[in-house]
Amino acid sequence: MKPEKYVVSLSGGKDSTAMLLRLLEEKRPVDLILFCDTGLEFPQMYEHLARLEAYIGRPITRLKAEHDFEYYFLHYTPKRKNPVLAQYSGMSWAGPRNRWCTGILKTRVVDAYLKELRKSYTVIEYVGIAADEPKRLKDKTYPLAEWGMTEKDCLNYCYERGFDWGGLYEIFHRVSCWCCPLQSLDELRKLHRRFPDLWQQLETWDDATWRTFIKGYSARDLAVRFDFEERWQKAGGNLRSRAFYAAMREEIQRRRTEVKPCLTSRREMLSRER
Repeated sequence: MKPEKYVVSLSGGKDSTAMLLRLLEEKRPVDLILFCDTGLEFPQMYEHLARLEAYIGRPITRLKAEHDFEYYFLHYTPKRKNPVLAQYSGMSWAGPRNRWCTGILKTRVVDAYLKELRKSYTVIEYVGIAADEPKRLKDKTYPLAEWGMTEKDCLNYCYERGFDWGGLYEIFHRVSCWCCPLQSLDELRKLHRRFPDLWQQLETWDDATWRTFIKGYSARDLAVRFDFEERWQKAGGNLRSRAFYAAMREEIQRRRTEVKPCLTSRREMLSRER
Protein backbone atom coordinates (compact mmCIF):
# COMPACT_ATOMS: atom_id res chain seq x y z
CA MET A 1 0.00 0.00 0.00
CA LYS A 2 1.35 3.41 -0.99
CA PRO A 3 2.00 6.03 1.71
CA GLU A 4 -0.24 9.09 1.72
CA LYS A 5 0.94 12.53 0.66
CA TYR A 6 -1.19 15.59 1.42
CA VAL A 7 -0.84 18.27 -1.24
CA VAL A 8 -2.17 21.83 -1.12
CA SER A 9 -3.12 23.30 -4.49
CA LEU A 10 -2.29 26.98 -4.00
CA SER A 11 -3.39 29.62 -6.50
CA GLY A 12 -2.26 32.39 -4.17
CA GLY A 13 -5.72 33.98 -4.02
CA LYS A 14 -7.84 34.57 -0.94
CA ASP A 15 -9.53 31.15 -0.90
CA SER A 16 -6.50 28.91 -1.28
CA THR A 17 -4.46 31.13 1.07
CA ALA A 18 -7.14 30.94 3.77
CA MET A 19 -7.34 27.18 3.28
CA LEU A 20 -3.57 26.74 3.66
CA LEU A 21 -3.38 28.95 6.75
CA ARG A 22 -6.24 27.18 8.52
CA LEU A 23 -4.96 23.71 7.61
CA LEU A 24 -1.65 24.56 9.23
CA GLU A 25 -3.27 26.27 12.22
CA GLU A 26 -5.39 23.18 12.85
CA LYS A 27 -2.31 21.01 12.37
CA ARG A 28 -3.87 19.05 9.53
CA PRO A 29 -1.32 17.07 7.49
CA VAL A 30 0.33 19.16 4.76
CA ASP A 31 3.30 17.59 2.99
CA LEU A 32 3.58 19.69 -0.15
CA ILE A 33 2.36 23.12 -1.28
CA LEU A 34 2.09 23.58 -5.05
CA PHE A 35 1.85 26.88 -6.89
CA CYS A 36 1.73 26.83 -10.69
CA ASP A 37 3.16 30.07 -12.05
CA THR A 38 1.68 31.22 -15.36
CA GLY A 39 3.98 34.25 -15.33
CA LEU A 40 0.89 36.45 -15.58
CA GLU A 41 0.19 37.22 -11.94
CA PHE A 42 0.10 40.76 -10.62
CA PRO A 43 3.41 41.86 -9.05
CA GLN A 44 1.56 42.07 -5.72
CA MET A 45 0.71 38.37 -5.98
CA TYR A 46 4.36 37.38 -6.18
CA GLU A 47 5.05 39.60 -3.16
CA HIS A 48 2.18 37.90 -1.35
CA LEU A 49 3.61 34.45 -2.04
CA ALA A 50 7.00 35.47 -0.67
CA ARG A 51 5.35 36.84 2.49
CA LEU A 52 3.20 33.73 2.85
CA GLU A 53 6.21 31.45 2.53
CA ALA A 54 8.05 33.38 5.24
CA TYR A 55 4.96 33.43 7.48
CA ILE A 56 4.33 29.67 7.40
CA GLY A 57 8.03 28.77 7.47
CA ARG A 58 7.59 26.22 4.71
CA PRO A 59 8.68 26.16 1.07
CA ILE A 60 6.15 26.62 -1.72
CA THR A 61 6.97 24.41 -4.70
CA ARG A 62 6.67 26.49 -7.87
CA LEU A 63 5.77 24.81 -11.13
CA LYS A 64 5.96 26.26 -14.65
CA ALA A 65 5.04 25.18 -18.17
CA GLU A 66 7.86 24.32 -20.57
CA HIS A 67 7.47 27.68 -22.34
CA ASP A 68 6.12 31.05 -21.27
CA PHE A 69 2.81 32.67 -22.22
CA GLU A 70 4.32 34.78 -24.98
CA TYR A 71 5.71 31.73 -26.77
CA TYR A 72 2.34 29.95 -26.85
CA PHE A 73 0.50 33.19 -27.58
CA LEU A 74 2.61 34.28 -30.57
CA HIS A 75 4.51 31.27 -31.88
CA TYR A 76 3.19 27.84 -30.85
CA THR A 77 0.70 26.77 -33.51
CA PRO A 78 -1.40 23.61 -33.15
CA LYS A 79 -3.24 21.85 -35.94
CA ARG A 80 -6.22 24.06 -36.69
CA LYS A 81 -9.67 22.51 -36.95
CA ASN A 82 -10.73 25.59 -38.87
CA PRO A 83 -8.67 25.77 -42.12
CA VAL A 84 -9.23 29.53 -42.30
CA LEU A 85 -6.99 29.89 -39.23
CA ALA A 86 -4.12 27.88 -40.73
CA GLN A 87 -2.46 31.08 -41.96
CA TYR A 88 -2.04 32.42 -38.42
CA SER A 89 0.79 31.84 -35.97
CA GLY A 90 0.32 31.38 -32.24
CA MET A 91 -2.68 30.57 -30.07
CA SER A 92 -3.63 34.25 -29.69
CA TRP A 93 -6.20 35.34 -27.08
CA ALA A 94 -8.27 32.77 -25.26
CA GLY A 95 -12.03 32.71 -25.65
CA PRO A 96 -14.95 31.30 -23.65
CA ARG A 97 -14.81 28.02 -25.59
CA ASN A 98 -11.03 27.78 -25.82
CA ARG A 99 -9.30 28.69 -22.58
CA TRP A 100 -6.01 27.27 -23.83
CA CYS A 101 -3.91 29.30 -21.41
CA THR A 102 -5.48 27.67 -18.34
CA GLY A 103 -4.93 24.23 -19.82
CA ILE A 104 -1.39 24.64 -21.14
CA LEU A 105 0.09 26.94 -18.50
CA LYS A 106 -1.62 25.52 -15.42
CA THR A 107 -3.87 22.45 -15.47
CA ARG A 108 -1.62 20.22 -17.56
CA VAL A 109 1.46 21.21 -15.57
CA VAL A 110 -0.12 20.38 -12.22
CA ASP A 111 -1.73 17.18 -13.53
CA ALA A 112 1.60 15.94 -14.92
CA TYR A 113 3.35 16.65 -11.61
CA LEU A 114 0.68 14.86 -9.58
CA LYS A 115 0.67 11.93 -12.00
CA GLU A 116 4.35 11.35 -11.28
CA LEU A 117 3.73 11.76 -7.55
CA ARG A 118 0.96 9.14 -7.63
CA LYS A 119 3.44 6.53 -8.82
CA SER A 120 4.88 6.52 -5.31
CA TYR A 121 2.10 7.98 -3.13
CA THR A 122 -1.62 8.05 -2.56
CA VAL A 123 -2.18 11.77 -3.13
CA ILE A 124 -4.79 13.68 -1.14
CA GLU A 125 -5.17 17.04 -2.87
CA TYR A 126 -6.58 19.99 -0.92
CA VAL A 127 -8.38 22.45 -3.22
CA GLY A 128 -9.52 25.91 -2.08
CA ILE A 129 -13.10 26.18 -3.30
CA ALA A 130 -15.31 28.15 -0.95
CA ALA A 131 -18.60 26.93 0.55
CA ASP A 132 -20.62 29.35 -1.60
CA GLU A 133 -19.36 27.70 -4.83
CA PRO A 134 -20.93 24.21 -4.46
CA LYS A 135 -21.19 23.63 -8.23
CA ARG A 136 -17.38 23.56 -8.46
CA LEU A 137 -16.99 20.75 -5.92
CA LYS A 138 -16.03 17.44 -7.56
CA ASP A 139 -13.91 14.54 -6.35
CA LYS A 140 -11.08 16.12 -4.37
CA THR A 141 -10.76 17.36 -0.79
CA TYR A 142 -12.37 20.75 -0.10
CA PRO A 143 -11.63 21.97 3.44
CA LEU A 144 -13.30 25.37 2.92
CA ALA A 145 -16.62 23.71 2.09
CA GLU A 146 -16.12 21.39 5.06
CA TRP A 147 -15.65 24.40 7.32
CA GLY A 148 -18.49 26.36 5.74
CA MET A 149 -16.16 29.23 4.79
CA THR A 150 -17.50 31.56 2.08
CA GLU A 151 -15.36 33.71 -0.20
CA LYS A 152 -16.00 36.69 2.09
CA ASP A 153 -14.98 34.63 5.12
CA CYS A 154 -11.74 33.65 3.38
CA LEU A 155 -10.81 37.24 2.58
CA ASN A 156 -11.48 38.37 6.14
CA TYR A 157 -9.54 35.40 7.48
CA CYS A 158 -6.50 36.46 5.46
CA TYR A 159 -6.88 40.15 6.35
CA GLU A 160 -6.93 39.26 10.05
CA ARG A 161 -3.56 37.59 9.60
CA GLY A 162 -2.00 40.54 7.79
CA PHE A 163 -2.32 39.41 4.17
CA ASP A 164 -3.80 42.08 1.91
CA TRP A 165 -2.18 41.47 -1.53
CA GLY A 166 -1.11 45.12 -1.68
CA GLY A 167 -4.77 46.14 -1.92
CA LEU A 168 -5.62 44.05 -5.00
CA TYR A 169 -8.90 42.80 -3.55
CA GLU A 170 -9.94 46.37 -2.86
CA ILE A 171 -9.72 46.97 -6.61
CA PHE A 172 -10.70 43.67 -8.25
CA HIS A 173 -13.33 41.08 -7.43
CA ARG A 174 -11.01 38.27 -8.47
CA VAL A 175 -7.23 38.29 -8.65
CA SER A 176 -5.89 35.98 -11.34
CA CYS A 177 -4.02 36.48 -14.62
CA TRP A 178 -4.06 40.24 -15.21
CA CYS A 179 -4.27 39.98 -19.01
CA CYS A 180 -7.27 37.62 -19.17
CA PRO A 181 -9.67 38.69 -21.97
CA LEU A 182 -12.54 36.95 -20.16
CA GLN A 183 -12.65 39.62 -17.46
CA SER A 184 -15.61 41.96 -17.27
CA LEU A 185 -15.36 45.44 -18.78
CA ASP A 186 -15.38 46.86 -15.26
CA GLU A 187 -12.34 44.81 -14.25
CA LEU A 188 -10.53 45.79 -17.44
CA ARG A 189 -11.39 49.43 -16.82
CA LYS A 190 -9.72 49.20 -13.41
CA LEU A 191 -6.67 47.51 -14.93
CA HIS A 192 -6.34 50.33 -17.46
CA ARG A 193 -6.59 53.05 -14.81
CA ARG A 194 -4.53 51.48 -12.02
CA PHE A 195 -1.85 49.53 -13.90
CA PRO A 196 -0.75 51.51 -16.97
CA ASP A 197 2.49 49.52 -17.32
CA LEU A 198 0.58 46.24 -17.54
CA TRP A 199 -1.89 47.78 -19.95
CA GLN A 200 0.97 48.86 -22.19
CA GLN A 201 2.17 45.26 -22.31
CA LEU A 202 -1.38 44.18 -23.13
CA GLU A 203 -1.44 46.53 -26.12
CA THR A 204 1.97 45.28 -27.29
CA TRP A 205 0.77 41.67 -27.31
CA ASP A 206 -2.52 42.64 -28.92
CA ASP A 207 -0.75 44.54 -31.71
CA ALA A 208 1.30 41.43 -32.53
CA THR A 209 -1.50 38.87 -32.80
CA TRP A 210 -4.34 38.06 -35.19
CA ARG A 211 -7.35 37.92 -32.85
CA THR A 212 -8.68 41.08 -31.18
CA PHE A 213 -8.44 41.16 -27.40
CA ILE A 214 -12.21 40.88 -26.90
CA LYS A 215 -15.05 40.69 -29.40
CA GLY A 216 -15.30 44.01 -31.23
CA TYR A 217 -12.47 45.69 -29.33
CA SER A 218 -8.71 45.66 -29.47
CA ALA A 219 -6.82 46.61 -26.32
CA ARG A 220 -6.20 50.04 -27.86
CA ASP A 221 -9.92 50.40 -28.61
CA LEU A 222 -10.69 49.70 -24.98
CA ALA A 223 -8.14 52.28 -23.83
CA VAL A 224 -9.81 54.84 -26.10
CA ARG A 225 -13.21 53.87 -24.74
CA PHE A 226 -12.15 54.14 -21.10
CA ASP A 227 -10.50 57.55 -21.62
CA PHE A 228 -13.52 58.76 -23.57
CA GLU A 229 -15.85 57.62 -20.78
CA GLU A 230 -13.96 59.77 -18.27
CA ARG A 231 -14.10 62.84 -20.50
CA TRP A 232 -17.80 62.30 -21.23
CA GLN A 233 -18.66 61.98 -17.53
CA LYS A 234 -16.61 65.03 -16.57
CA ALA A 235 -18.63 67.00 -19.12
CA GLY A 236 -21.82 65.82 -17.40
CA GLY A 237 -22.76 63.25 -20.02
CA ASN A 238 -24.71 60.04 -19.45
CA LEU A 239 -22.75 56.86 -20.22
CA ARG A 240 -25.96 54.95 -20.93
CA SER A 241 -27.24 57.33 -23.57
CA ARG A 242 -27.33 56.65 -27.31
CA ALA A 243 -25.40 59.85 -27.84
CA PHE A 244 -22.51 58.49 -25.79
CA TYR A 245 -22.29 55.21 -27.72
CA ALA A 246 -22.46 56.99 -31.07
CA ALA A 247 -19.74 59.46 -30.06
CA MET A 248 -17.60 56.70 -28.55
CA ARG A 249 -17.74 54.64 -31.75
CA GLU A 250 -16.72 57.67 -33.78
CA GLU A 251 -13.79 58.32 -31.44
CA ILE A 252 -12.61 54.70 -31.63
CA GLN A 253 -12.83 54.71 -35.42
CA ARG A 254 -10.89 57.97 -35.61
CA ARG A 255 -8.14 56.60 -33.39
CA ARG A 256 -8.00 53.35 -35.36
CA THR A 257 -7.31 55.35 -38.51
CA GLU A 258 -4.51 57.26 -36.77
CA VAL A 259 -2.63 54.16 -35.55
CA LYS A 260 -3.35 51.75 -38.42
CA PRO A 261 -0.15 52.41 -40.44
CA CYS A 262 2.03 51.83 -37.38
CA LEU A 263 0.30 48.58 -36.41
CA THR A 264 0.34 47.25 -39.97
CA SER A 265 4.06 47.89 -40.20
CA ARG A 266 4.68 46.08 -36.91
CA ARG A 267 2.68 43.01 -37.94
CA GLU A 268 4.56 42.84 -41.25
CA MET A 269 7.85 42.98 -39.37
CA LEU A 270 6.79 40.13 -37.04
CA SER A 271 5.68 38.10 -40.05
CA ARG A 272 9.09 38.49 -41.72
CA GLU A 273 10.87 37.49 -38.50
CA ARG A 274 8.87 34.27 -38.32
